[in-house]
Amino acid sequence: MTTELPKAQFGFPGPLRDQLVDAILEGSKTATSGLFAEYQREGAPVPEPGERQSLVDSHDREVAIIEITDVGVKRLADVDLGHAMDEGEGYLSVQQWRAGHERFWRSPEMQAELGGDFVIDDDTLVVVERFRVVD
Repeated sequence: MTTELPKAQFGFPGPLRDQLVDAILEGSKTATSGLFAEYQREGAPVPEPGERQSLVDSHDREVAIIEITDVGVKRLADVDLGHAMDEGEGYLSVQQWRAGHERFWRSPEMQAELGGDFVIDDDTLVVVERFRVVD
């Protein structure tokens, strides 16, 4: 493994990140989603298929290398059940997926990252990614 790759950080350090990293390592989590606004705020490009990233745990230690296999930018209302289930967090419906993600995106930590009261509605743009562990 190498630490020269961009970091893949899922959630904030702590129990959620640990849960997500474990799901990735065991193979049940093969997709993720994030707000397009995060990329805009950071001036970061949306990942591209073939890009590799260093998956880090809550202690910022590299635990695996993942490769992006598919990326899209969709309206929140257009995320489908297949994607929701592939996130490996036990969602059985798009509604459950959306409620869980909206709770996270509206959390104080995330609102601080986004710079205040970020509005989430059907037209909010979401970056949806699929990936695989390669090392």
